[in-house]
Amino acid sequence: MTDLHRLSIRELAEGLSQAKFSSRELTEHYLQRIAKLDSQVKSYVTVTPEQAFAEADAADAALKAGNATALTGIPLAHKDIFCTKGIKTTAGSKILDNFISPYDATVVEKTKAAGLVTLGKVNMDEFAMGSTSESSYVGATSNPWALDRVPGGSSGGSAAAVAADLAPFATGTDTGGSIRQPASFCGLTGLKPTYGRVSRFGIIAYASSLDQAGPMARSAEDCAYLMNVIAGHDAKDSTSVKKEVDDYIANLNGTSVKGLRIGIPKQYFNVVGLDADVKARVEESLKKLEEMGATLVEIDLNMTEAYVPTYYLIAPAEASSNLSRYDGVRYGHRCENPADLMDLYKRSRSEGFGSEVQRRILIGTYALSAGYYDAYYVKAQKVRRLIQQDFLKAFENVDVIAAPSAPTTAYKIGANLSPTEMYLGDIYTLAVNLAGLPAINAPVGFDKDNLPVGLQLIGNYWSESQLLSIVHQYQQNTDWHTKRAAIAEENA
Repeated sequence: MTDLHRLSIRELAEGLSQAKFSSRELTEHYLQRIAKLDSQVKSYVTVTPEQAFAEADAADAALKAGNATALTGIPLAHKDIFCTKGIKTTAGSKILDNFISPYDATVVEKTKAAGLVTLGKVNMDEFAMGSTSESSYVGATSNPWALDRVPGGSSGGSAAAVAADLAPFATGTDTGGSIRQPASFCGLTGLKPTYGRVSRFGIIAYASSLDQAGPMARSAEDCAYLMNVIAGHDAKDSTSVKKEVDDYIANLNGTSVKGLRIGIPKQYFNVVGLDADVKARVEESLKKLEEMGATLVEIDLNMTEAYVPTYYLIAPAEASSNLSRYDGVRYGHRCENPADLMDLYKRSRSEGFGSEVQRRILIGTYALSAGYYDAYYVKAQKVRRLIQQDFLKAFENVDVIAAPSAPTTAYKIGANLSPTEMYLGDIYTLAVNLAGLPAINAPVGFDKDNLPVGLQLIGNYWSESQLLSIVHQYQQNTDWHTKRAAIAEENA
């Protein structure tokens, strides 16, 4: 039983249904790995052994009684942005360091209903604002491939936990690349669904028109299993769309790569700062897809230069509005001995929010202020529509669009990138959120330092099945998704 962490989700489900091992044994295996190895990776913020064993025992009873779902008894980790009843939910911030949610997010509720076992909550950039997971109040998480490197962000804890085999799969959220970029940095598959496909209820909001939850795992097949659980309409989320949910597992071979038209935006491959190794690995993966029968079509995405400035006006503006609820009055961090209400507000927020969160609140408040609202925020929303139209025009001629997920591989921890450098690192992922499109990262090789490189495929609305299917077939013909960091090979 020492190698349970090497099994895929399908193999774990088969093993549980055939009673080769119990959910309790599987859960104990992962908890032992966390106890032994996470002091190096620092992916978990909160580990919940008591709840995990209780859920595992309930899963074993359901398996024995024949009442199990496809995933009953399999453990997972939740990004610490999902509200979890009775478990601390911090969003990586000091201001929520004492917050215990009275309810579960819909995604958490659905995973519980499917019989999945919660191992704990994993680290993230504060309020999901960042690309390195270094802005977390509890400290930085390490990349399992190189412990002196970042795992990406903001879902860095989710990516690191899966890459180190400290969870079979994990939930993440993606506001501007926060599933795809850490999946790229950690050699994983990560899907950002169409906006409205997965409920946002109970996700601590960063930018409400951009946030979307999705799965992070080793393979497209593993992601499809989790998507089958979390996708679907939710009446508690006004932006959740009433649309029939695909069976993502059944559709894994539903898209033929033969004849698939893959758009190659020439602007994306001429970006200043695109690492030569990243470009080479992405081009090799596209050649492989071409060998499998796909056709590569050069396209124009003329709005590329507008992605970063548009996103960094809209997202901070929404953050400024969303984060105004943290006032030290009702819940969260409160400063000591405030002189009056204004002092309470000022000091609670100054003490509770980190520098990157404060920076984005200030940018957003400025963009929304009288005299600047029309010049900045309204104009950014108009440009956002042009970015969406740019993609829709491209999809008239191609089925999916290919790009790197990030211009580089994982940065060194403590590299102290300037805010501008960090923001420019999101060049390939931001537009997908602005347009509300689905996109997926697939591991496609390594750079000269043996750090993972990711390919991003962007689909038209509601094409999650297609994206998972393409990556699944690519993964049947390659083995990049099976590669493991040295730390993941260690037995607990």
